[in-house]
Amino acid sequence: MSSEVKSGIGRRDAIATMVGGLVAASAAPARAADAKAKPILLYCDLKVDPGRESEMLEHFHQRFKPVGAKFKGFIDLKMLRLRTLVQGDKLPAGVNYRFQLTYESEELRQIWIASPEHQAVWPGIENTLIDKNFHVSLFDEV
Repeated sequence: MSSEVKSGIGRRDAIATMVGGLVAASAAPARAADAKAKPILLYCDLKVDPGRESEMLEHFHQRFKPVGAKFKGFIDLKMLRLRTLVQGDKLPAGVNYRFQLTYESEELRQIWIASPEHQAVWPGIENTLIDKNFHVSLFDEV
């Protein structure tokens, strides 16, 4: 009897263990890089024409979001309706929605906004706004 059989570990088992270890070791740097990379969040405070809210929401859910979700780096996209200001100074008059976009990086978001697809679907939201000079803020997750 060979020593492998006596110890209960065959050559196949030993190779599988080595391969598993190599796969785990090669994945570790990728996981470490992923852990360091933090997404960005973009907020747009919008003044949507109250008479066009349902049009904007339908366009957002049926066209804009599904198109944007196909792009590399997309994490999440929400349209939030303002309920009330709980604390702090007043919001600019007329702000009734906040657009919230989460992307893996600002570089990937720039690819999305420069795309022909974005150029085709953004007007469906923008054209429902009372004021197109809206507040935009970009945050880094920390």
